[in-house]
Amino acid sequence: MCGRYASTKDPAKLAAEFAAVDATGSAAPGADYNVAPTKSVFSVVARHSDDETERSVRVMRWGLVPHWAKSASIGSKMINAKSETVTSKPAFRSSIKRKRCLIPADGWYEWKREGTAKQPYFMTPPDGSSLAMAGIWSTWRDPEAGEDAQPLVSCSVLTTDAVGQLTEIHERMPLLLPTSAWSHWLDPEAVDVSDLLGPPPQDLVESLELRPVSTAVNNVRNNGVELLERVDPIAAPVGLDRDS
Repeated sequence: MCGRYASTKDPAKLAAEFAAVDATGSAAPGADYNVAPTKSVFSVVARHSDDETERSVRVMRWGLVPHWAKSASIGSKMINAKSETVTSKPAFRSSIKRKRCLIPADGWYEWKREGTAKQPYFMTPPDGSSLAMAGIWSTWRDPEAGEDAQPLVSCSVLTTDAVGQLTEIHERMPLLLPTSAWSHWLDPEAVDVSDLLGPPPQDLVESLELRPVSTAVNNVRNNGVELLERVDPIAAPVGLDRDS
């Protein structure tokens, strides 16, 4: 799963990294070392314009609200979409066809059980590049708001079975897309992207650093660069299986 991640680059840097234009305007969030559900996050989308496809960095709310929802509160339960069922679930199946995005991240957090304790890890590229998490998005309008009210644009992170070294941390992981898959994933004319819904390439996963970090990340109110610092991992109690 993906329930917390870090996103600290400004939109101009993300635009350069993802070969996009910065369309965030004044809505751009600041550096966030502890991104949690329902926060405003960066996304990368592609739309057709004048016979060309333009890729742009935009701001969405994390936690997809389907267009048919009666309330935006449902979004807090829609932060992730399983890649195995995204094409069939009513909340996601229309978005996976036409409204796909990339969600940039410095890395994501996951917790490994060590006896009775849980050790948080930060999975991140050691070279400082951004991860591209596969995402879907939707536009929702409050049925009780006026016609002039701004719609809510929200997104979900796709997840898949963990592979390689990540299986030692958790059984699920974000669906990471290599650079070579970005154009196909973002293409609004590509209705079928089933070839990209499987686990990510092994070499992409094996290149990640699995960094033990402080349990301070457990509290969403904590938000600073210290959350990314390596710490000594929690030791499993003597006599207990580390994977129990």
